[in-house]
Amino acid sequence: MRSISRVVDVSLNTVSKLLEEAGEAALEMHDEMMRGVKASRIQYDEIWSFNYCKEKNVKTAKAAPEDAGDVWTWTALDADSKLIVSYFVGDRSGQSAIALMDDLRSRLTNRVQLTTDGHKAYLEAVEGAFGADVDYAMLIKLYGQGAAGPETRYSPAKCIGIRKDRIEGNPNIKRVSTSHVERSNLSMRMHMRRFTRLTNAHSKKLANHVHMIALYTVFYNFIRSHKSLKMTPAMAAGIAPSFLGFEDVLARIDAKVVPTKRGPYKKRNSN
Repeated sequence: MRSISRVVDVSLNTVSKLLEEAGEAALEMHDEMMRGVKASRIQYDEIWSFNYCKEKNVKTAKAAPEDAGDVWTWTALDADSKLIVSYFVGDRSGQSAIALMDDLRSRLTNRVQLTTDGHKAYLEAVEGAFGADVDYAMLIKLYGQGAAGPETRYSPAKCIGIRKDRIEGNPNIKRVSTSHVERSNLSMRMHMRRFTRLTNAHSKKLANHVHMIALYTVFYNFIRSHKSLKMTPAMAAGIAPSFLGFEDVLARIDAKVVPTKRGPYKKRNSN
């Protein structure tokens, strides 16, 4: 943000204000346009980040805000069109899972097959949002103990197997997978520096974190051409007829600007 303010010769507050307005416009765009979605397979996953400081350091942090600590971004992805149908930013509790599932249910028009990981919060959330009107399965990864040593300190544990559990309805076990949503979350982590695990570029305000996720989601769904689809996910899902651009986000910002009435011009006295 400081680099941008220097390049375009405006104050840092101006850059911050524009990002906040763009983030609010992106939230509105997603909420308005992501309606009546037809999908067959939905995959869920959560991606970790933190605001101000990590959860373990909140107690000793200086002037930490109430929302400091770990932040989880929950995403629901259409495995066929690669569309991020719904997302929610919060903690990793059952309440966040319920919020995501309720939001997703309101955007779908048909019965779908759902796949989540083994996080138990999903069980109650899916039941509350969909009841029996869903084909739901959990994909549980089994991890082994990795080798100890400084070179493996930041390496993930080795996956030694998976288990697919039918929870509700009649899901196609061969299509039970979370690979697409995990790859989508990797793209999110790679596109936004604040998601890097070892970084000093983390978010300092939760609202700014939410705004950047909203901007990225609009960029991913409506603006960027997906490499394998050769179109945007929104076009593949039939949500948008063509590519959008960031000028559409800016147009929403401009539409909210209320023109102020200026008074009559008064000539300054030269004396």
